[in-house]
Amino acid sequence: MRDETKAAAIKRLARIEGQVRGVAKMVDGDRYCIDVVRQVQAIKAALTSLEKVVLDDHLGTCVEHALGSDDLDERREKVEELVAVLGGRKK
Repeated sequence: MRDETKAAAIKRLARIEGQVRGVAKMVDGDRYCIDVVRQVQAIKAALTSLEKVVLDDHLGTCVEHALGSDDLDERREKVEELVAVLGGRKK
């Protein structure tokens, strides 16, 4: 993972961690259910955004390197990983 991607991911994770702690306090404080659901949706959006950042980095580093390689097994492995991740299947 590139250094700038790692730094961005760590910042996003810290923010997500804070959001999750906030939701725990909301639940503990018997806050209105819809308010809790909205915060959960915000967390899911933040996780999706983080996933995109990490996946973009992976495509620009690991996958790009493998596709430029003469190693057919390495290229095949990276493509299979992407299909599994994007298709929701376990490798």
